[in-house]
Amino acid sequence: MKNLTLVFLLLSLGFLGTSCDSSKTNDQYSIVDSSFVLPEVRPFAQAHASTLTYLNNGDYLIAWFGGTKEKDDDVGIWLTQGNSKSWSEPIEIAKIREEPHWNPVLFRDKQDTIYLFFKVGKEIADWETWYIKSADEGKTWSEATELVAGDRGGRGPVRNKPIVLSNGDWIAGASNEQGVWRPFVDISKDAGKNWRRSAYFEFNVDSLGGEGMIQPTLWESENGQVHMLLRTSGGFIYRADSKDYGQTWNKPYPTVLPNPNSGIDLVKLDNGDLLLLYNPDKKNWGSRGDLHLARSKDNGTSWKDELILEHGDPEDEYSYPAIIQSGDYVALTYTWNRSNIAFKRLKK
Repeated sequence: MKNLTLVFLLLSLGFLGTSCDSSKTNDQYSIVDSSFVLPEVRPFAQAHASTLTYLNNGDYLIAWFGGTKEKDDDVGIWLTQGNSKSWSEPIEIAKIREEPHWNPVLFRDKQDTIYLFFKVGKEIADWETWYIKSADEGKTWSEATELVAGDRGGRGPVRNKPIVLSNGDWIAGASNEQGVWRPFVDISKDAGKNWRRSAYFEFNVDSLGGEGMIQPTLWESENGQVHMLLRTSGGFIYRADSKDYGQTWNKPYPTVLPNPNSGIDLVKLDNGDLLLLYNPDKKNWGSRGDLHLARSKDNGTSWKDELILEHGDPEDEYSYPAIIQSGDYVALTYTWNRSNIAFKRLKK
């Protein structure tokens, strides 16, 4: 790693253009807080796949999976609380058995119950989905429960947060990696007690030149109009749309946003704008050394880069981002070279 400095450069860069303007306008976000979440001394070697939610006292909960390395049996789900000035000592909040744990997802419902979903299994194809929940701002947690008993391959949120639709349904972006990578959605009509999955989305895997598409990130533009962006092996982020609260979906189609087969996340702001975190390389299994924040003001039809969060060497890894809105702020986390979790808070 030659460049360890965070680059906070404001862009007005279109994906088909090359000019940029570093001047900030009142409508642009800038970084107001930035820190690493993990202490120098910690009980695991690697950390990856972070997730976050806000707390009512102004702090944040952040979770990730940590252990010797991804897929090792000692990998569990870890949790901290705090803000950019200080973070609590990490605790292992979930360890079902001595098998690798994966992809925690924090989600806060309308009644202020906080859920932590996660995967367990030796291989991704054999994943089970479990969850714990807290009714006291993360102070205490329930016993772990399997989301869909007996399921293998993964149900519920595979990596990104669920959203609550205008009709009250919970909808989670899901995917399965048993052979071809195939996305679907899981919907709960009773606040997470029961889940019903959609059919797999139809697409031509040969056109993607590799594995397929996974890990949807979701938003609702109008009542019943639900959309998703997808990580793919085809060099670009794909999109799919639903007109019936996520019950049925059109065939996913490519956007102009590049994707090196790496995780993405999106949040719809209160004003309707979309903010997306992504790695801007279009080679399958390409570089995760750059991490950008893009913004759309037209429901995802067009995008412009708002910030370059990281600009590193090609072998660096700034990946698996998570992003939420909390009041006037936007908060985000991401993997920092598998050795730490970076946290930033943005404001106009």
